[in-house]
Amino acid sequence: MPKVQQSAGHGAGSSRGKRGRGARVGTSLAEINVVPLVDVMLVLLIIFMVAAPMMTQGMPVNLPKAAASRNIPAQQIFVTVPVSFATDRRVQLDSEWIGIDALPERVKQRLMERTDRSLFLRGDGAVAFKDIVTVFDKLKSAGIEKVGVVTTPVGSK
Repeated sequence: MPKVQQSAGHGAGSSRGKRGRGARVGTSLAEINVVPLVDVMLVLLIIFMVAAPMMTQGMPVNLPKAAASRNIPAQQIFVTVPVSFATDRRVQLDSEWIGIDALPERVKQRLMERTDRSLFLRGDGAVAFKDIVTVFDKLKSAGIEKVGVVTTPVGSK
């Protein structure tokens, strides 16, 4: 907003003549209009809030249900056995698809810098038990000490 500034001298002591009389209108460059900035930031926030759930990629797995299920802490390694394991012999190590024969080496690479030698196994409810045991065997040959089986609580979707 423009500010009205008083001139330095009024009356007889002024050496400016006609120009020095009266009030001057000047703009201040120190004021920044932040309303457009806030509008743009709110629009970006809404865009990211809508887009964030779509960015998670994964594979839909129908987990078996168990009464004693509990939440898993963050930063864990997951091995997922899909329904298609019987035909293509591939599992998912976190978000990477690998063959069952390469699983022990990849797990060793992931656990090199970790002291906790455990991971979690997610298997679709339709996967045969012999396939789960095959994956367990490969994980044990990689030096895994603890294998947790992921389930969902009874009554949840």
